[in-house]
Amino acid sequence: QVQLVESGGGLVQAGGSLRLSCAAPGRTFSTYAMGWFRRAPGKEREFVAAISWNAGSTYYADSVKGRFTISRDNTKNTVYLQMNSLKPEDTAVYYCAADRLLYSDPYRYWGQGTQVTVFS
Repeated sequence: QVQLVESGGGLVQAGGSLRLSCAAPGRTFSTYAMGWFRRAPGKEREFVAAISWNAGSTYYADSVKGRFTISRDNTKNTVYLQMNSLKPEDTAVYYCAADRLLYSDPYRYWGQGTQVTVFS
């Protein structure tokens, strides 16, 4: 079992930045690929970004490519999502997820989510 706790969400003006964090206590964090997903009001959950266990591979949804950056610090058991040039359409609940495989669908373990609201 992997517990995931997101933080860093909030209210931000369009064009601004936020950094989300996801902490995963335990000694197995470094063996998991990590992903960020989001669910906007009235929409299906969608993939945002993912990173392999050793940060050797990352990939992004086209909608966030060039604006968002996923990273991880295995010494702190934490994965991050740096979000720049935010747009109102980025408003959603953002979820952190973990799985043994980078391209799993769906990921096995999920956090509770953190709200991001972008206003114009």
